[in-house]
Amino acid sequence: MPPLSVIAPITAARVAVCGPASWNHLIVLDRLPEPVPHMQFALGDHHTLGGTSAGKVLHLADQGVDVTLHALLGDDADGRLVASALTTANVPVAAYNSERTERHANLMTQAGERVSLYLSTPSSPVPSDLDRIDEAVAQAEIAVIDLSELGAALVERRRAGAVGAPIWTDLHDYDGSSAFHEPFLRAADVVFMNDDGTADPWALMQSCLDRGPRLAVCTLGARGAIALTAAGERAETPAVPVEVVDTNGAGDAFFAGFLAASLAGEDLEGCLAAGARQATVALASVHLHPAVASR
Repeated sequence: MPPLSVIAPITAARVAVCGPASWNHLIVLDRLPEPVPHMQFALGDHHTLGGTSAGKVLHLADQGVDVTLHALLGDDADGRLVASALTTANVPVAAYNSERTERHANLMTQAGERVSLYLSTPSSPVPSDLDRIDEAVAQAEIAVIDLSELGAALVERRRAGAVGAPIWTDLHDYDGSSAFHEPFLRAADVVFMNDDGTADPWALMQSCLDRGPRLAVCTLGARGAIALTAAGERAETPAVPVEVVDTNGAGDAFFAGFLAASLAGEDLEGCLAAGARQATVALASVHLHPAVASR
């Protein structure tokens, strides 16, 4: 595997994705563990690339979008595995030094339920690296800033007056009140989320738009996805039928499909439909994207 320094140039890309890339151990169970001492047998397990930002760049690259991932990676075995998986999938990576690489153990069920155990997290980004990322973001057309300590630092800079591309952010299972999510929401031009944290996704999206974004998108799992603009336009799309192999990364694939369609000039319904189609690529693979398997 190449040393990390080989894959750390600053490149100007149309889309700059900033956030987590990790090396994960996925363990498939027939049910999530109960909170009592007991024994369970796994149905299967494998190690693979993880991280919400890694998932997005894989699917953006698959759609032909000029994209670069900006991520904190340790010069360790896990970091080299992450770098190898991404470069094999032809994803440009700007790696910034961390004391360690992010690593998870994910307990999964075949129904898509998940408990993520964070085994290690990156060290805090240093100001010089944040300067380098700000430079790349200033040259991009879209900046995807994902939930993470790195993302929080970049968002804080933006809210303090830093110049850069419009921010698209993924709030994941946002419930409408999380303090950690709030700066990302208020700095964003476009926000994505899923309906795990709400019984009324339309109301949740409207509450997000009331704080500044121009567009909110919510995925509904097997029921498809919906979108709401600040002007009040609504749109929705059904999910695309697929034989589900693994649900990891489906939301990131949807995000990437939607963004790629938006860059291509599709209308709101067309972007939703493109997101739903791209989600099936992740759902049909045990990896974030089939390209990872070639590693």
